[in-house]
Amino acid sequence: MSGFFMSKILVTGGCGYIGSHTLVDLIENGYDVISVDNNSRSNPVILKGIEQITGRKIKNYKVDLCNFDDTFAIFQENDDISGVIHFAAYKAVGESVENPLMYFENNLGSLINLLKCVQEFEIPHFVFSSSCTVYGEPENVPVTEKTPLKPAQSPYGATKQMGEQIVREFVKSSKTDAIILRYFNPAGAHPSAAIGEMPLGKPENLIPAITQTAAGRLPKMFVYGTDYSTRDGSCIRDYIHVCDIATAHMLALQFLEKEKNRSACEIFNLGSGKGISVLEAIDAFEKMSNVNLDYEKAGRRPGDVAAIYANNDLAKEMLGWSVRFSLDDIMTTAWKWEKRLKADETVFGSQPGYLN
Repeated sequence: MSGFFMSKILVTGGCGYIGSHTLVDLIENGYDVISVDNNSRSNPVILKGIEQITGRKIKNYKVDLCNFDDTFAIFQENDDISGVIHFAAYKAVGESVENPLMYFENNLGSLINLLKCVQEFEIPHFVFSSSCTVYGEPENVPVTEKTPLKPAQSPYGATKQMGEQIVREFVKSSKTDAIILRYFNPAGAHPSAAIGEMPLGKPENLIPAITQTAAGRLPKMFVYGTDYSTRDGSCIRDYIHVCDIATAHMLALQFLEKEKNRSACEIFNLGSGKGISVLEAIDAFEKMSNVNLDYEKAGRRPGDVAAIYANNDLAKEMLGWSVRFSLDDIMTTAWKWEKRLKADETVFGSQPGYLN
């Protein structure tokens, strides 16, 4: 399968976790790609991993999207861009609680600047990286795209809710069609172990916390909240392999290129459809790796919801998307990547960074 128009796609946050995997998927499906990433929360060494997998050198613009003039210049230099996939954003829930203004300024300011350029250069296709955090604390699970949005549990979630609203309003008066993809919990790494998740400092997400603890890079990990009204008291999440997420972006572009969209802005959930508790995820890793994890039960974190997982029927039906990787695949590829990070500290550094 190849890109319908062999289009040039701009990927923001291309050195980040999901962005880098999506660049690989786009290249493998015939697209021409460029990246913009200021590396404030990512490591440019990941571009070498993309090149290792695809044989393609990636052009990355080290630009802060909050700077409109620098962003505009990228579009001036690349007047043949036919689509934009927007990943670049701060994404740590806890940090957003501590510093909400930084999150609103960065996540919304960068989006608005980008959409100004999309409008000026009449870019036909725009894909927005959203999150299941827009659902807040849902009354019923699994959630569908029609599940009412509750108040966000964190400023990060609020920026995704606002970002979605900005995109929906934007397409009403522009020549651009958009797709909003609501991710649940991306995890795992490319099977080659050439690219994967690289948290800055102490990881916020469960899977890298598990693998770093198993590798001895963290002395122990914490299970935040064991008194939720779930089957074992720990939070329930929907873990979806990052390569499955990446493929959905390629399919979303093809969906827009082939004019299959029913409206100017479509929304799809991207999750496995299965709820896995924190304690179940730890158990799955221990069985796969034969490593016993040192973890401690702790109090709840601000911004966390008790349970959320996806109904993914719409993405399957409309985009032709399917979940190819299992929870065991997630754990296996994440562990393979973690061992490579530990072995190659001269390449990656002891404290690598990453951006969603």
